[in-house]
Amino acid sequence: MNNQDYREKLAARLAALRLQHNRSLEDLSTASGISRASLSRIERGEVSPTAEVLNQLCSVYGMTMSRLISEVEQVADNLFRAGEQSLWHDEHSGFERRLLIPPSNAFRCEMIDGKLRPGAYIEYLQPPVQGLEQYIWLHAGELIITMNAETWHLKKGDSLRFHLSGTSSFRAHENLGAHYILVVCKS
Repeated sequence: MNNQDYREKLAARLAALRLQHNRSLEDLSTASGISRASLSRIERGEVSPTAEVLNQLCSVYGMTMSRLISEVEQVADNLFRAGEQSLWHDEHSGFERRLLIPPSNAFRCEMIDGKLRPGAYIEYLQPPVQGLEQYIWLHAGELIITMNAETWHLKKGDSLRFHLSGTSSFRAHENLGAHYILVVCKS
């Protein structure tokens, strides 16, 4: 699926979610903190949402970003070949996200391959689902993860587990960037 097709499918899914939750653009704007004009442009497929914007929308809908992305794609098997794994880029933040194992109603966990270009920074004002269980393993580079008042500095080979809550951020090393595997488990 090319980027334009993907953006159009994502836009259609976001519009459908808003309608399923009986929200007007104005209501969604108030709940998410995203301007009504930006929401409208995203739903029309005129712009691609950033990771932060998707996280804010997922928070309103009570779902993970992986679940949203998997709903945009058609995955019906338990084997996920490299060529079938979706790849999403957020040019604004320098975040590249490959969905290695998508969410499923039959399984608790999903797996993501994340890359942050050198110096990249992403901040999430709230988690999509409060207390979400996550495991991260740093394959290469260095990564600083901050959640509320706690900060962890991960170096190559380090792993961390946590329950996501409150404000969180990911900052990649200025020269090395960061490449990691993230496992997200629903309760």
